[in-house]
Amino acid sequence: MALLDGLRVLDLTMWRPGPYTTQLLAQLGADVIKVEPPGGEPMRMFRSHFDLLNQHKRSVALDLKDPAGLERCLELARDAEVFVEGFRPGVADRLGVGHEALLALNPGLVYCSLSGYGAHGPLSAVPGHDINYRAYSGSLPSDAMSPETDELPVADMGAATMAAFAITAACLKARATGLGDRVDLGMTDVLAHWVATVPEAPNGPERVTGYRPGPVPGYGVYPTRDGHAITLGVVSEERLWAATCRALDLEELIGIPFADRMGRVAEIDAVIAKAVAALDRDTAIGLLEAAGAPVAPVLDRAEMMAHRHFRHRRVIEDGDLGSPVRTAVHPPLGPGRVAELDEHGGQGWTG
Repeated sequence: MALLDGLRVLDLTMWRPGPYTTQLLAQLGADVIKVEPPGGEPMRMFRSHFDLLNQHKRSVALDLKDPAGLERCLELARDAEVFVEGFRPGVADRLGVGHEALLALNPGLVYCSLSGYGAHGPLSAVPGHDINYRAYSGSLPSDAMSPETDELPVADMGAATMAAFAITAACLKARATGLGDRVDLGMTDVLAHWVATVPEAPNGPERVTGYRPGPVPGYGVYPTRDGHAITLGVVSEERLWAATCRALDLEELIGIPFADRMGRVAEIDAVIAKAVAALDRDTAIGLLEAAGAPVAPVLDRAEMMAHRHFRHRRVIEDGDLGSPVRTAVHPPLGPGRVAELDEHGGQGWTG
């Protein structure tokens, strides 16, 4: 008997963070049904990666835009204990599988949304990838350069692990009360919370940021004119590539197909770097964010602690440590006092 035998999990996630979340549950015995679009999750094209993150799961192919496919998904959700989705904020609602609809259908359901910046907050609609989440959270060193191809995606994996923990905790409460919950997990929140646990050096970080091409044109760390740096998180998405080029006044690069860009990484990325280097950090962020590009400033710990997004998300509360997990029904505790040594030595359990 495995630890989570009998736990029924409906998984609508793709790529890396969501599938790793549900694989952690599956490896402990949960019955995970992976719902894939017709033709399968795109990551199936990269079987060596897909197979590592999707073991011990069952697969069902459903078109949620088709009434029959949506009805079958809702049927599975009625009998599930956990529902996990990794869509951009708002997409699940448009598809008919948002948390309000499913919790009305199944009040005991634990519904977990996993996204880059969380479902709500000033950055919730900003696109991004691992490099952007690390930049906003203050977890990139001040002298960071673009990652190598095989660099560990810390935000993806850290958030997935935190999501599995939060889901399991919510299931304990749901089984005890019959009342489910909505877990809103932002990948950046997790790293910001980690960074907040490590006090910053009194003199603060130095700003010495170099440049090297990343694994993909438009993915990496780019110094700005004022001695700061930004990150761009373009991978293969043509809309994000086009948005980045438009914002930097590089329309001549928009029509270059992804395969051709990959054959000219150093050349094309250098053009991106030159355009960014002509701008101050805040100007670059403003232009790129307005265009819908996946951009983030490289913040230090102090800048992250003061950022409105993390205060809105209550990752940081009054300059103190909040929680990396947002839940709708049973919210986590805020900052609290620290007990003196043996303060409660004569007491037993409370409650």
